Amino acid sequence: MGKAGRDWGQIYSIYGVDDWQTPIFLLIYAIFFSILSVIFLVYFEPICYFFHHFLPGPSSARFAAGFTGSVTALSAVCLFYAAGNIFYSSVSLHWEMAQRMVNAVGDWSSVKHALDLGCGRGILLNAVALQLKKSGSSGRVVGLHPTPTCSLSTLRTAGIEGVQEYVTCRSGDPRKLPFSDNYFDVVASAAFVHTVGKEFGQKTAVAAAERMRVLKPGGVGVVWDLVHAPEYVKRLQELKMEDIRVSERVTAFMVNSHVIVFNKPSQHFVGPNEVRLDWRLNNLC
Repeated sequence: MGKAGRDWGQIYSIYGVDDWQTPIFLLIYAIFFSILSVIFLVYFEPICYFFHHFLPGPSSARFAAGFTGSVTALSAVCLFYAAGNIFYSSVSLHWEMAQRMVNAVGDWSSVKHALDLGCGRGILLNAVALQLKKSGSSGRVVGLHPTPTCSLSTLRTAGIEGVQEYVTCRSGDPRKLPFSDNYFDVVASAAFVHTVGKEFGQKTAVAAAERMRVLKPGGVGVVWDLVHAPEYVKRLQELKMEDIRVSERVTAFMVNSHVIVFNKPSQHFVGPNEVRLDWRLNNLC
């Protein structure tokens, strides 16, 4: 089951969709607006007559009816696109980005401890586990997610992929990682880290970057980030991370996204202008 090339049906049958309510909600509204646009097309003359009661002259009424029908049809197209993009981002694109992320790590055979922050149903988590298995590593990957019920479904997908012996799942607050500093050889996160510290508003990216305190010196961080990539890169530079690389833009979940890869220095010194890697509100003000 560990092949990189899969169609969306295979991926969906294993992992499903984390936030399935959103595409369904958008699809329902898209169908509703589609029906309205068809009604405007079929009953255009009666609708013009109705508008004529509120607007002076038949030309104004026809323009208003035509404009309203066009906006309705365009809204239906946009909603169909949004529903499709979110479903694609949750399934096929998520799988593709997970493959890109694991390929960004040079040598998995030396990895003993890896962390997937916000593992969800386990697409990235299992991609990491498959790399550990292929490389012959004795390491394990820990999936952390704030939802306790997520662990059972994640372990089920690991079993389907045949990597359950490489996977551990934990529930916990991603703002207060239950791990010691400098513990993991690899820290990865897919379409999640931008939500960490969101209570800090514009400082969300700063708060998210602080989570890399658990990365070992010499370790590799790989993040698929939505929205906050420039701010996140800036914070990583302030924290003296090395070899920071940013991928090309990818549209995911209707916003811009990037994969950010970086290395933590083998010896990490705290300079006079550098903030220590801990979770204190005064560091973010």
